[in-house]
Amino acid sequence: MTILNNISLKEYNTFGIDVIAKRFVSIDSVYQLQQLLKKEKDVFLISGGSNMLLTKDINKLVVHINTKGISIDKEDDSNVYLTVNAGENWHEFVLWCVSENYGGLENLSLIPGNVGTCPIQNIGAYGVEVKDCITKVEALNIDTQKLTTFSNADCKFGYRNSIFKQEEKNKYIITAVSFKLTKSNHVFNTSYGAIETELKGKGIINRNLKTISDAVIAIRNSKLPNPKEIGNSGSFFKNPVISKEDFLEIQKEYPTLPFYKVSDSEIKIPAGWLIEQAGFKGKRFGNCGVHDKQALVLVNYGNATGLEVFKLAEKIKDTVYTNFKISLEIEVNVI
Repeated sequence: MTILNNISLKEYNTFGIDVIAKRFVSIDSVYQLQQLLKKEKDVFLISGGSNMLLTKDINKLVVHINTKGISIDKEDDSNVYLTVNAGENWHEFVLWCVSENYGGLENLSLIPGNVGTCPIQNIGAYGVEVKDCITKVEALNIDTQKLTTFSNADCKFGYRNSIFKQEEKNKYIITAVSFKLTKSNHVFNTSYGAIETELKGKGIINRNLKTISDAVIAIRNSKLPNPKEIGNSGSFFKNPVISKEDFLEIQKEYPTLPFYKVSDSEIKIPAGWLIEQAGFKGKRFGNCGVHDKQALVLVNYGNATGLEVFKLAEKIKDTVYTNFKISLEIEVNVI
């Protein structure tokens, strides 16, 4: 465990923003993390770097969570219970589950980041949220260095939300996540039309974990840029949820407005559609811009600063509110 000085974080965040960590250390075990926190309390955590926008150099000690390992806690004929260390790559873990015929996470294929960050914002895609498979989360208290186990209910999961983004924010470091996955009688969620279209387009009649995972990967690759090729953090904004009354008013002017019913009184609107209607899709602003295939994604063309990206996000928010009276909320963590 060696602390390094003046390290670029460009390779540690999927946006590819080049800021400097004045001090940097990579952690391979919970024990190392506990020993470090006995001496260093004011730290900045980074794992897969997929859900952040860095706008300045980091003067705190940057701690890279790089703990690896997957263990089977128990299993029966129907289900398997896994515990996965925080530093495991999320997509690689999902592919491993698919190869082992463990069902539940296949719709979440190709989401960037690591396992330890998946509960924080309750990652979700194509009708599935990770909370549906999480049984518990193990986290280290930064002040006491003691491990605490949060049950699914303790995590207070919501849409792109959890206790780790609210009252327990910056108090814990997630060290492992446990999942309950199916071994048989898998429930395939293809309710989002894009998956059905992809499967039918390839002539796939018999659905299984791999065909659904492959379909999701194909869809995401066709719509979303690869962070290794162009810097981004995936969806930059949350899909706003508005009242049914507000929705009906907007629908009068925009009858083709896409929507998803959340409840009898709430409607979810695709933020990407709003941004596209506001005229930003495919537009470049200096070193950053809006992706030409998915308006929900802001991109770094190579030399953008975090502040440039943030100013573009604010411009988008203001324009969407002016046009639709809908407030967009940034999904990534702006540092």
